Amino acid sequence: MSDNACCQGKTSGCCKEKPAPTPIPRLGLVPDQARFAALPTQELVARFRRGVENFDRRLFWLTDEQLDQAFLPDVGVGRWPARVVLGHLADADLVAVHRMRRIFAEDQPMLAEWDENAFVDRNIYGISQGVSGGGSVGAFVAIIHTLRQWTALWVASLSEQDLKRTGMHPTKGPQSIRDILALYTWHLEHHAAYVNAKIERFLGEPTADDVSAPGGSCGSGCGCKK
Repeated sequence: MSDNACCQGKTSGCCKEKPAPTPIPRLGLVPDQARFAALPTQELVARFRRGVENFDRRLFWLTDEQLDQAFLPDVGVGRWPARVVLGHLADADLVAVHRMRRIFAEDQPMLAEWDENAFVDRNIYGISQGVSGGGSVGAFVAIIHTLRQWTALWVASLSEQDLKRTGMHPTKGPQSIRDILALYTWHLEHHAAYVNAKIERFLGEPTADDVSAPGGSCGSGCGCKK
C-alpha cells in the first residue's frame, strides 16, 4: 500500500514526508570560510562527517580522460584535473586528522606544513596521461569517507574545552582542534563545488535523481597551506 493510500481519510501523523536531499555544492553557493567557524559544534561535526556526499555521484561515470582533463583558468572550473583534486582532498584530510589527534594528545605540538603543489608536480595522484590505470578515484573517495566517519565519532566525544586545545602552525600561529575541523569542513565543500562544476561541463546539469543520493578545486592551489 502506498503512503498516499495509507493516509486517505486519516488524520495527520499517518505519513512522514521524506526529507529533501541535501543539494550538492555548486560554484558560488559554498559559504565563506568564516561561516563554518561560527557553526554550532554539533552542526559542524555533522557537516564534516557528510564528506563525500558533497560530490555529484556522477563522478564515477567519468572516463580516465575526463578525470585527467586540466582546464585553462578562463573556463572557471578550476585548473587541476578532477583526479588531482580528489587525491589532494585525501591528503589534506590525512593531514587534518593527524593534526587534530596530535593536538589532543600532546601539549601544544608544532605542526608541520606541507606543499600541496609539490605533490601535484610529482604526479603523486597518478594522472594516467592517456593510459588507463591512474590513481584510483574510488580509493581517494574511500579514504576521505573512512577518515571522516572515524574522526567525526571521535570529535563528537570531545568537550568544548578539548576542542580549544591548540597546536602551533609555522605560519598561521595557534590552531585549535575546532579551528582545523572548521577549516577542513569548508575545504572539502569548496573543492567539491569545483569538482561538480567539472562534472557538469562533461555531463550537463544533474537531474533530481542524480543529486538525490550521495555522490573542487580552485585548481591552482587552494591556499589551505598546508
